[in-house]
Amino acid sequence: MPTVNKQAFEKLIAQCLIRDRHSFRRRNAQAKTAADRARLNDNILASCQKVDARRNGLPNIHYPENLPVSEKAEDICALIKKHQVLIVAGETGSGKSTQLPKICLAAGQGIFGQIAHTQPRRIAARAIAARLAEELKVDLGKGVGYRVRFEEKCSEQDYIRVLTDGMLLAEAQTDHFLNQYDTIIIDEAHERSLNIDFLFGVIKQLLQKRKDLKVIITSATIDTEKFSKHFNDAPIISVTGRTYPVEVRYQTPADETTRSDRQTNEAILEAINRLFKTKVGNTLVFLPGEREIREAQRFLSRQMKLGIEILPLYARLAGKEQARLFRPSHATRVILSTNVAETSLTLPGIDYVVDVGLARISRYNPGRRVNTLPIERVSKAAANQRKGRCGRVKNGICVRLYS
Repeated sequence: MPTVNKQAFEKLIAQCLIRDRHSFRRRNAQAKTAADRARLNDNILASCQKVDARRNGLPNIHYPENLPVSEKAEDICALIKKHQVLIVAGETGSGKSTQLPKICLAAGQGIFGQIAHTQPRRIAARAIAARLAEELKVDLGKGVGYRVRFEEKCSEQDYIRVLTDGMLLAEAQTDHFLNQYDTIIIDEAHERSLNIDFLFGVIKQLLQKRKDLKVIITSATIDTEKFSKHFNDAPIISVTGRTYPVEVRYQTPADETTRSDRQTNEAILEAINRLFKTKVGNTLVFLPGEREIREAQRFLSRQMKLGIEILPLYARLAGKEQARLFRPSHATRVILSTNVAETSLTLPGIDYVVDVGLARISRYNPGRRVNTLPIERVSKAAANQRKGRCGRVKNGICVRLYS
């Protein structure tokens, strides 16, 4: 082969997949014979061909007009090109979780590496991956993939990989520079779990070593200034949600402190019956945990009319049952959910919300030195998030089963 000097190889290496560049540069520095350079040249060309295939195979990108984030797509795209880190503040239901990876593709990301899109919960990771694959018209696992604990559907052909923050943190233990990715989106950063906080530390150190890495942090709360300050005053862009008026009603029980599960289920049934007297509609009921959901499902199934679907929603829900929640149905639905539906998932067509006002919150017990999941009253911010799950496409009603 013709003699190629090290500088020429360096220019070629810059056009390879990010995951190959480090090893190619090391081999380029150590190459001593023509055979070494020939093998390196072949490997570089193979990597460049993969980049060309990814560039030529990009799916068509369009944004749903009914999502508020679509109006800011061009502004967000320009900021991604200009800055290494971007903070996106968007209300729940604004479309940021499904549209931001597509905006990154439009900004030229996802070619030299994949776009990592993290979610705090497995159920959200699977649902968002399926939605992205549907919108981009690609097969799940070949264009858009997901990776969660005990389950994955992904390949090298993926442009976008949706994974839990714990899985990305685990990958960082073996791939310290996360060379698989050219973009990392940390979604629902306001939840501030240990995994998310550790990722912030890892990524901040990584940004100094990988100038080609783009990072996007999204939050549904107003604490974006803290995230911006942590990442050296990164720019912030806000996306407002498009909501309709939601009427809040209080159905106060006789005794909130000693209310049994049966009394709670009876209060839920009473609230739904009152709502349905005016107009039957899809209802989202917030309960603290899986056990309470199962008991409420059995109780409501016996008490409510035939033709109404009563469906559970919690983190350990199987993929097939989860997919059922997002498929269109002519039947009226009552969905019994944990706080997973507060921010992680936006269920379509919700007319009413019934809020028990309780949730299982992860707390550290210093006496036992373990994390526990006690049932606690939700915060005002969480109550407002729950209220906002209706009123997306028309006026809604939220019934709170507390004073």
